[in-house]
Amino acid sequence: MSNDWPRALYGLLKDQGIRQVGVVPDAGHMELIRLCERDAGLRTVRLTTEEEGVALALGAWLGGDKCALLMQSSGAGNCVNMLSMLAVCQAPAVMLVTMRGDHGEFNPWQVPMGRAAQPVLEQMGVAIFRADRADEVVPLAEGALRIAFNTLRPAALLLGQRLLGAKTFKE
Repeated sequence: MSNDWPRALYGLLKDQGIRQVGVVPDAGHMELIRLCERDAGLRTVRLTTEEEGVALALGAWLGGDKCALLMQSSGAGNCVNMLSMLAVCQAPAVMLVTMRGDHGEFNPWQVPMGRAAQPVLEQMGVAIFRADRADEVVPLAEGALRIAFNTLRPAALLLGQRLLGAKTFKE
C-alpha cells in the first residue's frame, strides 16, 4: 500500500459511514481531498479555518451524520478552544492531521506547532494515533474512527512526515 494510502483511507471513510468531510487545502491531503470532492455521496466542505471544522463535526453529529476533518498540524492549534465544545457535549470528531515540523522540516515556523500538536490535543481530551508508515494508516484510522464514534469523543490520526515526505523550498 506504499503510496496508495489516500485511496485506502478514502475507502475506510466510506465503509465507516462518513458522510461529511471538512477540509483545509493541504498538499499532504491533496489526493484524499480530490477523492472526497469527486464523490457525490460525500459532502466536502472547504473550511476557511480549522476550528470551523469542529463546529461542522458537531453539527453533522447532531444532524445524524458522521464527519471527518482533514487538516495540517499547524491548523490543529487553531482548534484548541473549540475542542472544549466536543468534550462538554460528549460529541465525536475525527481529525486526520498531516504533520509538519518533524522529520526533515525545512520551515522553522512549522516546528513549534508540529512539536506541540500531540500533547496539546491530548490535553484537550483527544485520543491520539500516529502513522509514520503507509501500512499503519488504515488500521490506525479505523481505530480512531471507532474510538470517536463508539465513545463519543474526539480522536486524531497524526500522519507523520516520514509517511508524507518532507517538503522543500521548491514545493
